[in-house]
Amino acid sequence: MTSHAITPLRRLRLQLTGWYAGVFTLVLALLGAGLILTIRHQMSRRLDASLAAAAAALERAERIREAERTSTRGAVVDAVEELHIPERSLYLLDGDGAPVTPAQVPAWIRDAARGAIRAGRGYKNLDAPDHRELRLYAERFTGAGGAPYVAAVMADRGELEDEYASLIEAFAVAALAGLALIAGGGYVLVRKSTAPAERSMDQMRRFMADAAHELRTPITVLRTRAEVALAQPRDADRDAATLAAIERETARLGGIAGDLLTLARADAGDRPLGRQPVYLDDAAAGAVDAAQALAHAKQIALAVGSFDEARVVGDPDLIRRLLLIVLDNAIKFTPAGGRVQLDVSTADGQATAVVSDTGIGIPADQLPHVFERFYRGDAARRQADGAGLGLAIARWIADAHGATIDIASQPGAGTRVTLTFPLAV
Repeated sequence: MTSHAITPLRRLRLQLTGWYAGVFTLVLALLGAGLILTIRHQMSRRLDASLAAAAAALERAERIREAERTSTRGAVVDAVEELHIPERSLYLLDGDGAPVTPAQVPAWIRDAARGAIRAGRGYKNLDAPDHRELRLYAERFTGAGGAPYVAAVMADRGELEDEYASLIEAFAVAALAGLALIAGGGYVLVRKSTAPAERSMDQMRRFMADAAHELRTPITVLRTRAEVALAQPRDADRDAATLAAIERETARLGGIAGDLLTLARADAGDRPLGRQPVYLDDAAAGAVDAAQALAHAKQIALAVGSFDEARVVGDPDLIRRLLLIVLDNAIKFTPAGGRVQLDVSTADGQATAVVSDTGIGIPADQLPHVFERFYRGDAARRQADGAGLGLAIARWIADAHGATIDIASQPGAGTRVTLTFPLAV
């Protein structure tokens, strides 16, 4: 494939891959933002819940301390002073905000506790003098003896930010890995999805090049004949021969144009197919009758073997054309004195038409290519009339009728073409 044909296709692949990656990035960004915000909210709620739980523990400890102080045994341990919760600072204040435990509480903490209680929510974000970001929870309660107290608990918000940063980092790594995978996988998928288009473009380019080549030969012959005839004085016999040659080349040109039109309509799906009962044996008999003149001109015996009644469904004109193409090929590549035979049989719900000949055969390495457009194989086959479109049309007709066409051949011993149709129910 030439470089000027590769560039647009590569550009298309890159654009499609970019769209895949862009859409994936957008979806991932929206999903990630929602997920991270949700998790951050859950983490904040978890932090607040732990602060409230710590304040409740502080309240229980104060009541235990009061109960032990009023007991006859006296206080054994100070439950408040013995209470320690990792990564939480605990403060017990009296009803006026004076420190109870510990004995010294910074004024900014006492003010923050009073402010949180006045706000009604109990929670408050504040900045410590050492620039730490803190989260405080304060709750007013009544001790066992009826005295008012304030339980205040503080935590470093850096704990939350560290977890949040770790979450974002993990998500970013996963997102980059996912983006790399989607970009690579997207490009592979784009290559696979554009492969049929690429093959179609290649086939179209080859088709156009082959068509131009096949059309150029008869056009050149016509032009040369006309130029030579115009340059010579008029002569009835010579002019008649020139016109006969022009007529042959015109017929060949018309045949190629007709075949090209048939294939173009087949590719575009513009050729309507008739669906009606067709007797394959009758269609085969008509094709044999039409091919008799060609066989007689080449001194080839065209015989009919078994002819079972075979009812199929399809387009009568196309089925007849299919049989004629196969018969024409068999006659074309069978030397004078050879034999071509057509048999029609039915078995196992299928109708089969077999055309066998004693012609030059087809080499094994060429059999996979015989249905390609403009393919004519070795020199012996290229010397025959035709543009190499017949079997391509035959394959299309067979496919359109749900039939199969198989070719078996041995060089020098002949060829056997088998057409298999489903029988009509």
